Amino acid sequence: MIGFGSRNVERKVLAILRIISESQEPLGGRTIARRLRDFGFDLTERTVRYHLKLTDEQGLTRPVGWDGRLITEWGLEEISSALVSDKVGLALDRIDALAFQTTFDWRTRKGLVPINLSLFPREKFNEALLAMAPAFESGICAGDRVVVVGEGGELGQKTIPPGKIGFGTVSSALLNGSLLKSGIPMKSLFGGILQIRNHNPYRFVELVHYQGSSLDPFEIFIRGKMTSVALASRQGNGRILANFTDVPAVCGAAVEEVVRGLQDAGLNVFLAMGRTSEPICEIAVDRDRMGVILIGDMNPIALAYESGIQAENKAISAVVDYESFCLFESLLTRDHRA
Repeated sequence: MIGFGSRNVERKVLAILRIISESQEPLGGRTIARRLRDFGFDLTERTVRYHLKLTDEQGLTRPVGWDGRLITEWGLEEISSALVSDKVGLALDRIDALAFQTTFDWRTRKGLVPINLSLFPREKFNEALLAMAPAFESGICAGDRVVVVGEGGELGQKTIPPGKIGFGTVSSALLNGSLLKSGIPMKSLFGGILQIRNHNPYRFVELVHYQGSSLDPFEIFIRGKMTSVALASRQGNGRILANFTDVPAVCGAAVEEVVRGLQDAGLNVFLAMGRTSEPICEIAVDRDRMGVILIGDMNPIALAYESGIQAENKAISAVVDYESFCLFESLLTRDHRA
């Protein structure tokens, strides 16, 4: 990034640009200062305004009104290319952040649930729902609950832009967060392509380690047309998105209890768990640990993509209240084009 001096300052400016880029409305210094805490920066409103003055001078942002800012095309380009070494492990950091923000209690069925956000063109949304239906019917999805918001509405801190419909699917970070609240450590290792054979998980055929990636693995796989969720849904043989994690073996029974509670609440992110110190789906685990395979939360989106309907995806996006969710099947009887 040009003209901002130290690397630490560049990180702060990059975080500011990311926050502005996620909003359709101009943001002021006070709002940006508050949201910067999610990135680990505690800056005063005055300091934020100083940095905004610099981004204006660089052409990365443009003033709107007294204190508002919108990002420019140059600013968006900087976000995509600056400090790539700092982006390594970014997906893992986002998983950990959402797990920490998760407050959902499967006993009371109340609290915040992490989601992935996809933006569909409004005129294509009815078609997208029909395309995604087989994933929900076959259970190749993170539960039967979703959240839908029209243009101008908000999901988390993201405003749905004109002409779009926001579609939120439950993130597998939900299990991370639920186990964290129960004192159970879970280690997210990678996102991958899991081969399904006779309706059962067989083996991983592709994988991207979260710690070494600057991009979300599922977005890579979807754009690369590497899935066959349609075949897996209809025939029980295909390739789906899945996460691989592990937990201490002594926590196995406690993990199963949490999983059952989430499943009863319609939030099933669990697919399979291996035996102590033994490989699962051809992936080895460390001694005294158990491998856990989680259903890829973006499998319905991959299925829509396979059908020729693309969406703008914001993987590992935000947390929303459980009461905001609805049953996926309830959406099929509505016309969302109005």
